[in-house]
Amino acid sequence: MEPRPDFTIEQDWDAYSEEQHAIWRLLFERQQKLLVGRACREFLAGLDALGVAATGIPDFRRLGDILDKTTGWRIVAVPGLVPDDVFFGHLACRRFPSTCFIRRRDQLDYLQEPDVFHDICGHVPLLMNPVFADYLQAYGQGGLKALHLHHLQHLARLYWYTVEFGLIDTPEGLRIYGSGILSSAGESVYSLDDPRPRRIRFDLRRIMRTRYRIDDFQQTYFVIDDFAQLFEATRPDFTPVYRELEGLPDIPADALAPEDRVLGGCHKKIGPRQSAAQV
Repeated sequence: MEPRPDFTIEQDWDAYSEEQHAIWRLLFERQQKLLVGRACREFLAGLDALGVAATGIPDFRRLGDILDKTTGWRIVAVPGLVPDDVFFGHLACRRFPSTCFIRRRDQLDYLQEPDVFHDICGHVPLLMNPVFADYLQAYGQGGLKALHLHHLQHLARLYWYTVEFGLIDTPEGLRIYGSGILSSAGESVYSLDDPRPRRIRFDLRRIMRTRYRIDDFQQTYFVIDDFAQLFEATRPDFTPVYRELEGLPDIPADALAPEDRVLGGCHKKIGPRQSAAQV
């Protein structure tokens, strides 16, 4: 199927095989059990409102109609990863680009390139939340500017540590909102329960300086207070921030910085906005 100039294609929902729907059901049912008490309430509410379920791979048109009425977003099908300018352009226009293919059974636990389960089950439910929906649009607008300013690496780290691998502090304890965690059985448990990774309070400049790994579970997670914090952090012009970062070294993915506010307790409830002792 030849993509259009904006890299979009037709989902061709009728072409999915029973085996592909069966893989979706397997992935969805596994995650549904794991995410109770782990995923943030906003994600679970979005999943329910969209009607995303174990019945099979959803039709993008049906989901898009619900999204459009709620937050003005739509889903556009793409053949895979798209160029950065195309990706940011879609987000800036409140269009979420989703792949159509689904992983094989031998790839259930790890797939480096995002598939339809990651994109639809991991990303799309939070687009039902108005604040997060505005944040992702603002991120797309910022991405187009970052490309022009040659600071894409710094902005990409913000996406990685929030949209893909973010945690949120709630009255019930730490919860997951990052799609890379929400669509991963192993990391859904590891990110909250394992004592090894660092869980650090959200800090925009710290995140933009921090490297990350794509071939393993994360060594550092950043924790937001709420989605409004994300949106407020993204609203200002990043040009002065980029200038500040030009003279600063990158921070390794597993390192601590002196100013880090590290949270303890893993999956347990933590105090309101408290700063835990340095480790």
